[in-house]
Amino acid sequence: MNTKARKVMIIGTGNVGASAAYALLNQNICEELILVDLNQQRVEGHVQDLADAAAYMPGMMTISTRPVEECADIDIAVITVSGGPLQPGQTRLDELTNTARIVKKIVPSMMANGFNGIFLIATNPCDIITWQVWQLSGLPRSQVIGTGVWLDTTRLRRTLAQALDIGAQSIDAFILGEHGDTQFPVWSHSSVYGSPIADVYLRKTGHSLDFDTLAEKVRRHGFEIYNRKGCTEYGIAGTIAEICRNIFTGSHRALAISCILDGEYGVQDVAIGVPAVLTQSGVQQIIELQLEDDEVAKFNHSVAVIKANIARLP
Repeated sequence: MNTKARKVMIIGTGNVGASAAYALLNQNICEELILVDLNQQRVEGHVQDLADAAAYMPGMMTISTRPVEECADIDIAVITVSGGPLQPGQTRLDELTNTARIVKKIVPSMMANGFNGIFLIATNPCDIITWQVWQLSGLPRSQVIGTGVWLDTTRLRRTLAQALDIGAQSIDAFILGEHGDTQFPVWSHSSVYGSPIADVYLRKTGHSLDFDTLAEKVRRHGFEIYNRKGCTEYGIAGTIAEICRNIFTGSHRALAISCILDGEYGVQDVAIGVPAVLTQSGVQQIIELQLEDDEVAKFNHSVAVIKANIARLP
């Protein structure tokens, strides 16, 4: 019987970090939740508030705060730090410099103090920061992953599900590439129980599926939320919780997350969103899809954009 407490550390308790903590608590995904933030008053307030919520849970969860250096016992470290809010007209890539400087201080300190768990990066720009954490940590690539395009994939499935009046779990469709402007749906592998998604859509609605319009709608979805409320938090919090759950349970489920490639898709030394199988040790394998020629071109363009921004890291 495994009696080891599952421990998650959330680094950064702004909107995303706090919402992720609440999602982990409500889904009873771990036994210990450790919050870290430079704003000590805020993080202590979150700890006390979450402890109140935990009192209503059927199990017991310990919620605390500590310095980020006290990390040797942590299973999953979720990085949600941010260099500041986006300004009008900016993209996720504009967050790079400030966020990277924060990460550059955090990760070496954690490694010097014995961290050997899994890094889960949820901060933007996700793919570039995932690569940066991998480089700074020296950990195997299996232990450094980003939330990547899993939230975008969920948005795609949810949008299709509404149009088709079917559960999103029945739809096999997903996004590949950057968690950003160069992401794209893989229509050549999209179906409902083996039936091509375009055929199902035509039979249900009587209209042809407008692939480009739907792809753009999904790509813009996060920005629409941001423009309306000033942040996105609940969707990414659910993404973090789902990835953590699949790691802890060793589900061997494939999710479209940001992984370090080493020859897969003909690419090396970059982090990008691809289907990857998760186990308790992190990424167990990366699934390589046979892409159509136009999809290969889109994937390579996404790789080029990510690599160009990796070169900008401070």
